[in-house]
Amino acid sequence: MSGHSKWNNIKHKKEKADAAKAKIFTKIGKEMAVAIKAGGPDPNNNSRLRDLIAKAKANNVPNDNIQRTIKKFTDNSDINFEEITYEGYGPSGVAIIVETSTDNRNRTAGNVRAWFSKYGGNLGQNGCVAYLFEEKGVITILDEDEEIDEDKLMEDALEAGAEDIKSSDGEYKVYTDTQDLDDVRDAIVSLGYKINTADVAKVPSTYVELTSDEDVENMEKMLDKFNEDDDVNAVYTNWDN
Repeated sequence: MSGHSKWNNIKHKKEKADAAKAKIFTKIGKEMAVAIKAGGPDPNNNSRLRDLIAKAKANNVPNDNIQRTIKKFTDNSDINFEEITYEGYGPSGVAIIVETSTDNRNRTAGNVRAWFSKYGGNLGQNGCVAYLFEEKGVITILDEDEEIDEDKLMEDALEAGAEDIKSSDGEYKVYTDTQDLDDVRDAIVSLGYKINTADVAKVPSTYVELTSDEDVENMEKMLDKFNEDDDVNAVYTNWDN
């Protein structure tokens, strides 16, 4: 049973990682739309767009997808996105940050408020939980076949300039200073590790454990709703799960 449980946990981690990767792709696409509107579709003359193309490639986005995204937002210059961050609390005071890019502020605000309210939380004021998080570079590596030597990965990551590494059920997370993310990622890839995602994320300084089954269920449902919302780019919590 323990092996079966571990396999299920690994599968769940992979599903979460795939969802996170999809969110990164969506986020980069919206950032490209903003960059193209501000500086045009030619990366040679638009440094922001050039940086985003490099970021997309670093996250394994195929070049054809990148070019289609650029063409889409070049041909549809009336598409406007604004980036809005919401903060609030989940069950038992779990801190939650929801990052969005939207072309309809009222729609997005209504949805976010509804998911907080429906599942035992409440939307707060800007800054109410942000102080509980710190921006870090986060690189995720999946080890579904349990082939990675954790000690060797830690040694390699720290040698590359990482600050910390944590593992849980077939997933490794390598933490870096935001300025070192690209260099650490490139170094790890050069050593043969397969990166799943690499992006700047908000990492909590303290965690909240949920002891009630009802709270856990509500928290999971709330996060599912956020992650299903196309306007939501990323969700960060200090839930110790």
